[in-house]
Amino acid sequence: MSLRIIDAAELASVLPMAAAIDALEAAFGADELPCAPQRSHLALGGADLLMMPAAGAQGAGVKLVTVNPANPGRGRPLINGAYVLFEPEAFTLAGVIEGAALTGLRTAAVSGLATRYLARRKAARLVIFGAGAQANTHLEAMNAVRDITNLCVVSRTAGPAVRLVDSARSVGIDARTAGPDAVAEADIVCTCTTSGEPVFAGGTLNDGAHVNAVGAYRPDAREVDDDTVRRARIVVELRAAALAEAGDLVVPLEAGLIQESSVAELSEIVKGEPAPRAEDEVTLFKSVGVAFEDLVVARAAFDRLAG
Repeated sequence: MSLRIIDAAELASVLPMAAAIDALEAAFGADELPCAPQRSHLALGGADLLMMPAAGAQGAGVKLVTVNPANPGRGRPLINGAYVLFEPEAFTLAGVIEGAALTGLRTAAVSGLATRYLARRKAARLVIFGAGAQANTHLEAMNAVRDITNLCVVSRTAGPAVRLVDSARSVGIDARTAGPDAVAEADIVCTCTTSGEPVFAGGTLNDGAHVNAVGAYRPDAREVDDDTVRRARIVVELRAAALAEAGDLVVPLEAGLIQESSVAELSEIVKGEPAPRAEDEVTLFKSVGVAFEDLVVARAAFDRLAG
């Protein structure tokens, strides 16, 4: 049997963002989520090796990823890796997907799913912090679930920021670069950075704004501040993972600013268990990335290939 390898270009062509969001919606709305133990970290002297297995009705799989914050400055990708997928029941090898492309797609897709349920229906003004791969896929995801008419890109790197602005303009979005105070007019804010410190002042957030915080994945790093967390209805993929790994929540939790009981899981939101959001309510989706999301999106890609 020949090994099927899906590279970044083929993944983008075979599984559009909207289809990835729909696949995750079905998974989060199911009676039982796939099994996904907490990921393993191995320090590599300034970089990390992450190992993320998962299993469920979709089969089994594991993602191996390196994250090196020094790479973008060298002109190399921040994230490198591979995803290995095994078929259900027999657990024969289905194939391999390029890891960075899968990570970019599923991370933005789960933010898209959260935004589908948490952002105001008429949300149209988007602010993205960062201008790398995640910023680009988040623009695609936000536009898949809301009619985005205006984009502000906040980034320390001018070249990538201008390219993201140009990409948005090419699909009819009024886009520009801006500073952090742009959140005062935003309906949706996506933080897609490698920052370990908050990137905007939560007190300046527009009433009714929705925030997707996806960049920080360690308990000592955060992209959103205490004011954001205090103001927001907080939603995560899995409480256990977020409260162990997400400095955006771990720090204010340890300071007594929030309680574990105030943190909802995305599956609860998809199933309609909490009360609907108020129009002026701030919502925060804090994503740390859970291994079963990769499994769900990888399975969807291979199913569409078999199709």
